[in-house]
Amino acid sequence: MIFQFRVINKSFLCVVSLLLSVWTYAGDRIPVVIETDNDLKEALIKAINQKELQFNDHYDAQAWMLAMSSRMQPYVADEKQRLELLKLIRQEAILSGLKPEMVLALIEIESKFDRYAVSHVGAQGMMQVMPFWKKEIGRSDDNLTITTTNLRYGCTILKYYLDKENGDLRSALARYNGSSVYGNYPELVFKAYKKKWKDGEL
Repeated sequence: MIFQFRVINKSFLCVVSLLLSVWTYAGDRIPVVIETDNDLKEALIKAINQKELQFNDHYDAQAWMLAMSSRMQPYVADEKQRLELLKLIRQEAILSGLKPEMVLALIEIESKFDRYAVSHVGAQGMMQVMPFWKKEIGRSDDNLTITTTNLRYGCTILKYYLDKENGDLRSALARYNGSSVYGNYPELVFKAYKKKWKDGEL
């Protein structure tokens, strides 16, 4: 009986080990299994091949960027770089159907606006995109440290999850982070939004 218990116990540990090998962690994230979502894959392919939109609200865009510039200063010291980055974030957020201020809050939590940020699970760039998506959509040469590329991937992924969760931002943020809706990540993003980036209701 003792021998049998040891064999079962050893087998159990092997199974646990295999499961842990496909789990990812980031900070205090709850581990989840990475799965390839074919619908998200198609959304990324479409978004990456989409041309830039031309916005005609130049006055509103300029006023928004000036309002947000001082809030970004602790992370990006150079004013010219801040305004250029804000322009890109606003464009990509609107292009994807997202609130730019929420994207700013997410980026603050994910990377503090460091385009070279790499997490311990391999996520890259400002929006901490997992690089396996490049291979999935046949664009292995894409560089996720390039801000425009990273924003296009990240905003597309977040918008996909938001639609998938029927507009439930908390659940969408949890899925984006690869964690549980009951984890800390959505609250961290909401807190950053309310404290620094809020410009109207969500």
